[in-house]
Amino acid sequence: MTHIADVETQHDTRHGGPFDRGSADSYYGRRRNPHYYVGGTGHSKPIMELTADELDAYHAGYDFNELLGERKSYD
Repeated sequence: MTHIADVETQHDTRHGGPFDRGSADSYYGRRRNPHYYVGGTGHSKPIMELTADELDAYHAGYDFNELLGERKSYD
């Protein structure tokens, strides 16, 4: 099992970063759409062209939330 402490040491988990955006996309039931923000989410233009490391972080965030199974409840 992957532990959050292990993930945090491998990826920048700051709000708006690639890992955070991947986990948020999964949490809200969105399809993968690799992106991140230089500032906090919504406080800067989204960056859509990611480096290999940023892309890895985005997918790691998405996969980690999928593993946790956390989802937004719309009820």
